[in-house]
Amino acid sequence: MIQRALQPGIEKFLKAFPAIVVLGPRQVGKTTLVKLIAKKSKSKTLYLDLEKHSDFEKLNRDAEEYLLSYMNECVLIDEVQRMPKLFPLLRAVIDEKRKPGRFIVTGSASPDLLKGASESLAGRVAYFYLHPIGLHELPANISLKKHWFRGGFPQPLTMRNAQLLQGWLDSFITTYIEKDLPQLFDIRFSSATMRKLWSMLAHLQGGILNAEKLGNSLDITGTTVKRYLDYLEGAFIITRLQPFFVNLGKRLVKAPKLYINDSGILHHLLRLENEKEIQHHPGAGASWEGYVISQVMYAKETRLDMYYYRTQAGAECDLVLARGHLVKACVEIKLSNAPVVSKGLYHSVADLKCKNNFVVCTADIDYKTKEGVRIVGITTFIKKYLPSL
Repeated sequence: MIQRALQPGIEKFLKAFPAIVVLGPRQVGKTTLVKLIAKKSKSKTLYLDLEKHSDFEKLNRDAEEYLLSYMNECVLIDEVQRMPKLFPLLRAVIDEKRKPGRFIVTGSASPDLLKGASESLAGRVAYFYLHPIGLHELPANISLKKHWFRGGFPQPLTMRNAQLLQGWLDSFITTYIEKDLPQLFDIRFSSATMRKLWSMLAHLQGGILNAEKLGNSLDITGTTVKRYLDYLEGAFIITRLQPFFVNLGKRLVKAPKLYINDSGILHHLLRLENEKEIQHHPGAGASWEGYVISQVMYAKETRLDMYYYRTQAGAECDLVLARGHLVKACVEIKLSNAPVVSKGLYHSVADLKCKNNFVVCTADIDYKTKEGVRIVGITTFIKKYLPSL
C-alpha cells in the first residue's frame, strides 16, 4: 500500500480535535486511510458506511441516541454527505462530551456544498483533503511517465492490465455522471449533456472559461454551465484556476482557467490508451500543464494560494504562487527537455516583482539562467523548492 503524506497530520490533529473530516473524490482511498489510522491508534472504534442501507438506517431512525451510546468510542462515518442532517447533530453530541478523537468522518464533496457542514462544526473539526496520489508520495517502482499517464487514483495507478485500466476509468466516469453527482448534490441533469461536458472540458484543458460559448455548444445556458462546473469542482474533479489580480493599471484576463485534476481521467476522455500516444497528441502540452498544476496543488501547504497571470499586453505566467497578496513564485510550465524562458514570463516577473521564478519541465535538471530563472524538473521542484515557498 502506498503511504499517504496526509497520515501523520491527521494522526496529530486527532489527538487535539473532537472530529476529523477527510474529504476527497470517490475511490481516492479515504476509507482505507481512516481505517488504518483508527487501527493504529488502538482505540475501540465503530465503523458506519452511509452507503450501506443498514448503517444508514441506524442513524436515520434516531442518530442522537445511537451516537450517544458510543460516547467512549471513536466513530468512523463514511460518506457523510449522504446524511447532511448529521452535521448539527454531531455538534451537539461533541458538546455533550468534548474530547479528542471522537469522530473521523469522510466525505466526497466540498464542505461549501454540503449543507450545514461549515457552520455546524466550526471550532470542533479539522478538515483534511485527500487528493489522488501525488508525485511527492510516489514509490520508486512507479515512474513519472506512468504517473502522468495513469493519474493518481490508487487502483488505475497500480493495475498491471492496461485493458482493465481503461475499463476502470470508463466505469468511474459513468458512475460519477449517472449516480455520484446526482446523489452528492441532490440534483438532476441530462447524463448525455454531462458526459459531453466532461469530453469538452478534456479538449479545453488549460483554456480560459467562456461559459456562454461552452453553453451554446451544449444547448444550455452559460449559467447552467457554471452550475455544473460548481458541482464538478465541489466533487474534486476539476479546478478553476483563478487569475491573480493586482492594481497595476493593466488590462488583465479575468476569467478562470479550467483543468481536469486527474491526468488519468483526462487521457481516458482524450481516448489515449498508452504513454507513447501522449507525446504526439495535440493536447500534450495542456495535459502536462494540468499535471504540474495538480501536483503542486496536492503537495503545497494550505496557506499557499494558486493563480495564473495574463494581461492583454502579452504578459503570461502559467502559475502564480502567493500568500495573500505577496507573490512567492512565478512558474512557467514547459513540455520540453530543453526549455526556453518565454518573454511572457519575463513580463510577468517584472509586473509582479517576484524574486523566485521557475520553468518546470520534464527533464531531470536544475540550474539558473543568467537572468535568475531556475530551470527545474517537476520532481525536484515539488520536493525541493515548493516546501520552501
